[in-house]
Amino acid sequence: MPRPPHDIRLVLADVDGTLVTREKVLTPRAIWAVQALRERGILFAITSGRPPRGMSMLIEPLDLTTPLAGFNGGMMVQPPDMRVLSTLRLPRLVAEKTLALLQDHGVPAWVYTPQDWLVPNASAPHVAQEQRTVKFPPRVVSSYEAVLDDIIKITGVSDDADLMRRVAATLAQTLGETASAALSQPWYVDITHPDANKGAVVHTLERLLGIPAAAMLTVGDQPNDVLMFRASGASVAMGQAADSVKSNATWTTASSEEDGFAKAIERYVLGED
Repeated sequence: MPRPPHDIRLVLADVDGTLVTREKVLTPRAIWAVQALRERGILFAITSGRPPRGMSMLIEPLDLTTPLAGFNGGMMVQPPDMRVLSTLRLPRLVAEKTLALLQDHGVPAWVYTPQDWLVPNASAPHVAQEQRTVKFPPRVVSSYEAVLDDIIKITGVSDDADLMRRVAATLAQTLGETASAALSQPWYVDITHPDANKGAVVHTLERLLGIPAAAMLTVGDQPNDVLMFRASGASVAMGQAADSVKSNATWTTASSEEDGFAKAIERYVLGED
């Protein structure tokens, strides 16, 4: 068994496909693992492409006290009152270019502002599923013109996984250093401010909490988690992650359907087999 990194002082976990199951369930074993970290004096934090209010249901069961990094770090809030610590909006020209590129590829776009989730069609694929996940409904609009100066995240949505990989690559190449563009799920590509990515979340927590990145363990399953793997001292990829994600992690655990998060904490942090 690999020797646990006993100098880990903070664990930073992705949410969907990592901390919770495919059905968005927080298992008793995952809750126990976070409690065990706390008993060892190890902090626990979460980051997600979800808006902060879509992460709030995790605060009570996990007794979270560390900043929540919503929108992949585009908006940081402090539980339990959800006081805003920082907000990173997309520049208007970048938002316009992103929306145009998604439209050219036939990929519907969702838009998030600090207050709202905006969609063109509430009956479109994945909208109902996302509403169940974040626990609040979208607002339907016919145009995003009125919010172009207030966008934190744009999400392109399609069930065509090959198309989404191509679109993510095109967005990354086209937008360059003006934005961060990466797949957060096979059917979602998230576009945020260039400093709103999970690697930057590691360094923001480093600054806010006074814990060096080298003393952090990160856990995730998607391409947008690779940046936090690279920024932290150690990392764990979920069992269902693509090989390209696993190859960037220190270790691999079981899938989210097999309590992979809890197993990773038990084995690589707590040192339990």
